[in-house]
Parts: sequence; structure tokens; C-alpha cells
Amino acid sequence: MSHSAIEGLKPELLWEHFYKFTQTPRPSKKEEKARELVKKFAEENNFKFDEDLAGNIVVHVPATPGYENAPTVVIQGHIDMVCEKNKGTEHDFENDPLKIKREGDWITAEGTTLGADNAIGVAAGMAAALDPEAVHGPMELLCTVDEETGMTGVSGLQPGFIKGKYLLNLDSEEDGVFYVGCAGGQDTVGVMEIDWRNNHRDMVPYEIMVTGLKGGHSGLDIHQGRGNAIKILAYLLNRFESIKYRVFDISGGSLRNAIPREAEVKLIIDPDDIHHVEQIIEEFEEEMKLELKVTDPGLKIKFTKLDTEVEKSMRKKFFKTILNVLTAIPHGVIAYNPEIDGLVDTSTNLATVKVDGNVIRIGTSQRSSIESAKTNVTLSVASVFSLAGAEVKIGDGYPGWTPNMDSELLKTCKGVYKELFGAEPEIKAIHAGLETGLLGAKYPGLDMISFGPTIQGAHSPDERVSIPDVEKFYTLLKGVLKELTK
Repeated sequence: MSHSAIEGLKPELLWEHFYKFTQTPRPSKKEEKARELVKKFAEENNFKFDEDLAGNIVVHVPATPGYENAPTVVIQGHIDMVCEKNKGTEHDFENDPLKIKREGDWITAEGTTLGADNAIGVAAGMAAALDPEAVHGPMELLCTVDEETGMTGVSGLQPGFIKGKYLLNLDSEEDGVFYVGCAGGQDTVGVMEIDWRNNHRDMVPYEIMVTGLKGGHSGLDIHQGRGNAIKILAYLLNRFESIKYRVFDISGGSLRNAIPREAEVKLIIDPDDIHHVEQIIEEFEEEMKLELKVTDPGLKIKFTKLDTEVEKSMRKKFFKTILNVLTAIPHGVIAYNPEIDGLVDTSTNLATVKVDGNVIRIGTSQRSSIESAKTNVTLSVASVFSLAGAEVKIGDGYPGWTPNMDSELLKTCKGVYKELFGAEPEIKAIHAGLETGLLGAKYPGLDMISFGPTIQGAHSPDERVSIPDVEKFYTLLKGVLKELTK
């Protein structure tokens, strides 16, 4: 089923390389098999390559004969992928190939993320390196690792690893758009030691699950007003003031850079309160469906009796503190850019909650194109954790990429786009972390731009890539490479 999904698609070289990536497990921080795929590509085509201690690989592609003196162009993408799957989908991201399928003009996967973010970009660079019709100067195919969970790959790049004058980042997801700036990011985690108690034997175990939400990318989709499963679960539990219950497990979300689609709490309930709980859930679900009817209409709340023995649960006072934290933590857009219509400047995402042995970990991520604003919203989140007595862990973060509207590369790309497609491209900054922020800091003077085909639902099992836009994207890539030889 998988390979038949790409049969007959153009450009064939690109889709074949993309297919190989879909059959290669490559979770963030576990990209060994994908790294071997890249090295095998280089060896089979007699391309030299270098690798660094962080795991990044640069493949050196000679120029088209006659263009050896053209400036070197870096084509950059990351080889790891977000590993998300629907509830009930059996898939081992460390060992199983993806099951991809064609749905009309789209390629998607069965119940999991597709990993077109960013295998499509890496595959395009590989295709251009082998395409006899592609005209280009010397190229460096820079394949970075661990973009999705902290950008540790690009953070580990050392001076001299790449030498190009121009860099084409192929990790954006909107056809007809050139990105020239991005937000910086930061992770903030709160950790609290659980206060356990022995259970009342007459209480009955149940599970409440919030599901059916769209989720999505915590940068690109944060302005969409979609439901956050953790927040919704917290709002629901706040209505249990008159219910006699104790929580013994809670979980929600799975990734720092994804809006949580699902969350669940496992609790024991006094038998006399079960009917009341059912009423509360029914009323709350209707209210939330009304609130989210436009932006996230698929919300479902499931209440299921469990067949399990529960030895201990969290003390009421302790869980009330956790509930207050989940309710008070900000989530969503904090500020829009006053100069660029519709561009989010600053946001924060309540991403995960998980019981880990005897502690609860609550994960959040902050983004902003303004460094001081990123610091301030991080302080807001950290303050909520501190007030609750949690241990606060703030990550190193990564810088943003400041737009340069006078860029020589931008002018070239705009001209090529207009000549090929008869229209003006959009020029945007993106409210997401691109590796260009760190690349610009490590290689001052590197002229950079980012573009790619339309990818919808990135970081969720709804991820899909547009077939016609991939062909257009590759045509644009070849056009830009040829123009940069002049």
C-alpha cells in the first residue's frame, strides 16, 4: 500500500527519496537509521560527506560542469520527525515503517504523523543533487538532527562545517511563501513530588478522557483557537468541588511543540456521586462544544469505568494545587505583531502533563520574535510553578531570525518565483522555531531564506502534504539554484 501511494507522482526522484524516509524510523534523538540512509545516499553517488559530534551530516555535491566557480549553496533540512499517533493506533516509531497513502491530491499516513516535516525538504535536496536537468553550483546538503525536540543538532554545529554563501532552508509549509524570519523558543517545566495516600476501598475507579481535538503545531497553529485537551480537562475537574473523588493518574499531550489533542485522568469516585459526575460531564461537554464549534468541533469527553485495583491516590490538597496550576498556566497567543497583520509575536503552549513515578511533570513552551517578550512570558509561566511550590526547569532556548528585507537571496527568489509562476510570492515571518535562527547566529553573514510545499496538520496524525505543491516547490528550487549560478 505504501509505495503504491507515490507511483506516478512527479518529480519521481523527490518522491522516491521521500518514500525511503517514510520507511526509515527516525524519532528525534534516535535518528541513527536516517543518518545511515543519508550516508548511503552519499556513498552510492560518490559524494563526499562530513559528520559532526552532534550527528549532523553535510553532503558535498559538485557543481554542474561549467559552474564550478558559482557560489556554494547550502540546502538544509532536518531528518528527525515528530512521532504522534491516534489513540488505538499500534505503531512503534523506533522500529516500524510508516504506512502512507494517497487521498486525492494529498499524501498522508495511517493514524500517525507523516514526517513530511521535514523529509520532503531533505528529499528535494537529494533529488536536485541527482537530477540531470538541475543546473547548480557547488552544493552542501546539510542534514541536521533533533530539530523537533530542542534543535540540539544545529546547536552543535561548529565553525567551518558549512562554507556556503547562501542557505535554502526547506522546512516551511506554505506554498507561495518565502519566510525571512522566525520566532525564538524556550521550554519551561514544573516538577512536583506527589503526596500519596492509601485509598478508601469503597470508591470506584473511572477514567475521564478528553479526545477528538485537532491539536497541531504549537507555533503555526496557536492562533487558530483550537482546544487544549489539558486545559479542558482542568476546567472540567474544577466543577467537581462537591464530588468525593481522588486522582491516581493524569496525563495529557506528548510533545513540547504540539498543542495537546488528548488528556485523561484516572480517579476513584464515591459510588453515590457517579450519576452526578455523569451529569456534570454531559453539561460541560455541551458547553465546550458550543465554545469550540467553529475552531475545534470534534471534542469528545469519555467517562469509563475501570477494572483495576487502586492502592493509592493523590491527597486532595495536593491535587488541588496541581489543578490550580493547570488552570492558571497561560496558553495561547500573548501578543500579535503591531506591524505585520496577523503575525503572532508571542505565545505559550501548555504542552504536557505526566505522572512519572513519584513526581508530576508539567511541560510548556514559549515562543516570541522578541527576545525580551520571550523572557517575560517564560517568567509568567515559571511564576505559576513557583507559587505552587514546584521545581522550575527553564531550558536554554534558541534565538529568533530577524528579517532582512534587503537580502540579495530574497530578491533573487522573488524574481525566480514571478518568472516561473507569473505571480508575486508572499514574504512572511513565521511564529515557529526554524533552524535558521541558530544558523544565523553561528554563521554571521549567511544569506538565508526558507520555503516549502503546503503541509497541513504538521505534528499531528492529520499531517498531509500537497502533491501538486510538491512539484511546484521542486520547480522553484531548481529555478533558484540555476539563478544563483549567474
